[in-house]
Formats: sequence, structure tokens, C-alpha cells
Amino acid sequence: MFITSVKNNVDRFVAIILVILMALMVINVSWQVASRYIFQNPSAFTDELARYMLIWVGMLGAAYVAGKDEHLAIDLIQAKLSFKNQLIVKIIIHVCVMIFAIVAMVIGGTNLVYITFILDQTSAALEIPLAYVYIIIPISGLLVIFYQAESIMNLSSNLKTS
Repeated sequence: MFITSVKNNVDRFVAIILVILMALMVINVSWQVASRYIFQNPSAFTDELARYMLIWVGMLGAAYVAGKDEHLAIDLIQAKLSFKNQLIVKIIIHVCVMIFAIVAMVIGGTNLVYITFILDQTSAALEIPLAYVYIIIPISGLLVIFYQAESIMNLSSNLKTS
């Protein structure tokens, strides 16, 4: 299937970005600790950079985990349902997640990026536009929508065959 191939490529790309961000975050925080306690000269930007990288890792990681369908879930009731009803409940859940991603992450995140860009808000230490930090919210929202749509298509095809 074409969509599965695209999903695998998107998964691989997002995973690589997450690994790079985590590695850079470890280096950044290590430098922060070294500059503060070893050199007695704390770095001015490392704390802020770590905070912004954590936002990116958290948002991208949430989208990635949603795509892998490994997010936190309580499925006690769902496990007691028949296979067909389980598929229906999963489709409903994916639609709800997709609606949340559209409204909160894409629309709300885009508004946040737009407002911070228009107001020309910059970070204190790095002096970069905060719109660059917040752009990950609608990007992650688009990823969540893509992943949920792919899951809905797979579940729907399983529902038709059952």
C-alpha cells in the first residue's frame, strides 16, 4: 500500500529528528552543567535552549507515539467488546483525536504562531522569534491528523472484512 509506505517514511523522518533533538539536548544540558559547576561561568542561553528543545521533543514525540498507536490508553471496557465493536470504538477514538488535533493543535497553534510573529515576540536569551519555537504545534498537529487518518483507513478496511 502506498499510504503505508508514506507512513513508514514519515515515521523514519520523525524518529531521526527526535534522536537528533535529544542528542543536541543532552549536549546542551551537559554544557550547561559543565559551564556552571566546573568553569564557574554559567552559560546564558543553555537553559532557554533546553526549554525550547523540550517543547519540540514533547510535541513531535507525542505525534510520533500517536502514529505508533502506543499512547497512554485505558482500554478495560474496549477489551471486553467483540472484535467488530472494538474496531468501531477505535475508529471513534481516532476521529476524536483527529478533531482535537485540528482544533487545538492546527488552528490554535497556527493562531499562536501568527500572533507571536505579528507581535514580533523574541526569546530573552537567544533573541529568536518565538514563532519559530511555537511552529512545532501546528506541525505536530498535522502529523497527528495524518497518523489518525491512516489508522482510520486501516481500521475501516479491517471492519469491512470482518
